[in-house]
Amino acid sequence: MRPELLSPAGSPESLRAAVECGADAVYLGWGSFNARQSAKNFSDEEFSAALAYCHERGVKVYLTLNTLVTDRELDAALQCAKTASALGVDAVLVQDLGLFDLMRAALPDLPLHASTQMSLFTSGGAREAAQDGCERVVIARECSAEDTAHICKNCPAEIEVFVHGALCMCYSGQCAMSALIVGRSGNRGRCAQPCRLPYTLAETPGDGAARQSNPPPFAGKPKKSSYPLSLKDNCLAGNLEAMAKMGVACLKLEGRMKRPEYVAVVTGIYSRLLRERRGPTAEESAALEAAFSRTGFTDGYWQGTTGPALFGIRPADAQEPKELFAAAKAAVEKGGLRTVDVTMDAAFRKDAPCTLTVRDADGHAATVSGPVPEAARNRAVTAEELEVRLKKTGGTAYRCEQISVSADDGLSLPAAAVNALRRDGLAALSALRTAPPKRRVLPLPALAEASCAADAPALTCSLARVDQLTEDLLACAPARIDLPLDLFDTLSSLPEFDGEYCVILPRVWRDRDEPRLLELLDRAKALGVSAGLAGNLGHLSLLRQSELSMDGDFGLNVFNGRALEYLAGKGLRSATLSFELRGAQMRDLPKVLPTEAIVYGRLPLMITENCLARNGDGCSCERPHALVDRTGASFPLLSVWGHRTEVENCKPLYLADRDDWKRLGLTFARLRFTDEAAAECVRIFHTYQTGGAVPEEFTRGLFDRGVE
Repeated sequence: MRPELLSPAGSPESLRAAVECGADAVYLGWGSFNARQSAKNFSDEEFSAALAYCHERGVKVYLTLNTLVTDRELDAALQCAKTASALGVDAVLVQDLGLFDLMRAALPDLPLHASTQMSLFTSGGAREAAQDGCERVVIARECSAEDTAHICKNCPAEIEVFVHGALCMCYSGQCAMSALIVGRSGNRGRCAQPCRLPYTLAETPGDGAARQSNPPPFAGKPKKSSYPLSLKDNCLAGNLEAMAKMGVACLKLEGRMKRPEYVAVVTGIYSRLLRERRGPTAEESAALEAAFSRTGFTDGYWQGTTGPALFGIRPADAQEPKELFAAAKAAVEKGGLRTVDVTMDAAFRKDAPCTLTVRDADGHAATVSGPVPEAARNRAVTAEELEVRLKKTGGTAYRCEQISVSADDGLSLPAAAVNALRRDGLAALSALRTAPPKRRVLPLPALAEASCAADAPALTCSLARVDQLTEDLLACAPARIDLPLDLFDTLSSLPEFDGEYCVILPRVWRDRDEPRLLELLDRAKALGVSAGLAGNLGHLSLLRQSELSMDGDFGLNVFNGRALEYLAGKGLRSATLSFELRGAQMRDLPKVLPTEAIVYGRLPLMITENCLARNGDGCSCERPHALVDRTGASFPLLSVWGHRTEVENCKPLYLADRDDWKRLGLTFARLRFTDEAAAECVRIFHTYQTGGAVPEEFTRGLFDRGVE
């Protein structure tokens, strides 16, 4: 079965371009809860008109409600979904776990799609979303052909793949760089795109500790780049047949921020490639690149490679392809590129109103009647003449493929009456095609009344290296110590202490890694670990198999009480709140599950598929590195599972000199240690127990200012 082609519609003009040029579906933003707030998006009237325009032409419309929402915003976001459902939107893309839980309860008939912002890249994570009611899962852009085929085979939901357009450096849904640097959250649709700015890769003093496992093949020669976070645009135009064979249900084109002419060009080419089941010609490849590219395209992730060959920038002097865009614009404005085939049956009888039945291939049939034909005074109208008049569907969404006219002899009917009959028939068919489906709206489920708020939080700590786990740290009596799972590859024992050991699962992994991860989980359990931090829906099946207690990590992006309730239903015993929340929002969030917040440490800005140290000067990530921006701020790089990189904030979050973090109702407060020496970990722990002076370099993070 041919995959669906899904095109961006950042404006009504782009929507028309997408539909006219062959899109099977479009995705658009309406209201205040979509991940492209800077796009033009749609007004209420435009959204309703867009649904009618698309459905009349057999094109589906997907609404993007794929941002994190606060408790105060949940009602408005749900009302947006209710209105869209009533108007007939075909599906809603969602990221926020709380909003997802509400929609599946209150709107059980509304199809839901798991946005790529959910950070799903394994079959276990995709199955978790499918079991909870997602009809489609948009998997991470970083997934290779091998990864995608495995997910398609092992997930009951439809799988959607990004095939063309911009690539984020960080896994979608896990980027906090824009939020922490300028207060504009990518998870809230406000990304300022700091990844497109220049940086310098530098080695830094310190011990460091690289953890590598199964590094992907390396593409290209190592070279220094002043734009080490700027990826080329993705182009998988030559892989469409392979995707169809592996069962990919939908191919998504990126570009809600792009102009309508871009949408027309890219949609038109991909539509032809799908219809004709082929790869692009040299001319089509050139047109794609001319429409928009960053020094060319890449298909590196799809091929399973990383490295400098994937990176590029948009030159400042890049020229607009005026002729290409002008031709695309003219074709769209002329219209008629996208029509629906219909059949007509007309009857003109003596002493009876004339009738016309119009049918489409989807099973809709509309019958209308007109005036009673009169006896001809001079020349009678023929069936052939009536047929010609009825087939004139120009300017509409329809094309008459076949017509049958039955007419008695000797009758006369004005041309205006025949034209009106045709217009009425097509209008009646359009009413059927655009009628919204009947969907239930159930009462809003009440939030659990039980409160798990605590009077004061117990201190926990997460470590990055074995050398940070010392007797002095244990003497601080943390309630829990979190250790990365891959450390257990070499650990033979754990020192005893009165608290609990918890394992931190890799933030990013693949299905092929899971046998090894399960081995390490068993090893950790044998050494005394009793729980695991789940930062991804895909972690849940692994922890269940290991029979470890489950706590939610920051990667789950908990932004509201409904998200906590959802995770409680999944069997989690606690959850970490998003560090993009202000302290006041954490305080007011309904704690239907014990909560934790990070109160110290370098907050993670990105998790990247590429090893940034390897990109810069060959593979030297066993030595500590940092990215240095134009202001001189230095962002440490932490090497993590799979030869990936976690970019840490330039300054650590520090709240030890304040007491307000103790009054948020948190059950746990976490000290997150990354590049600190062992003695520094102990010193900082003591300051949080007793209070301490403000350090020379620190940040309050988003605790006071929050995000847009």
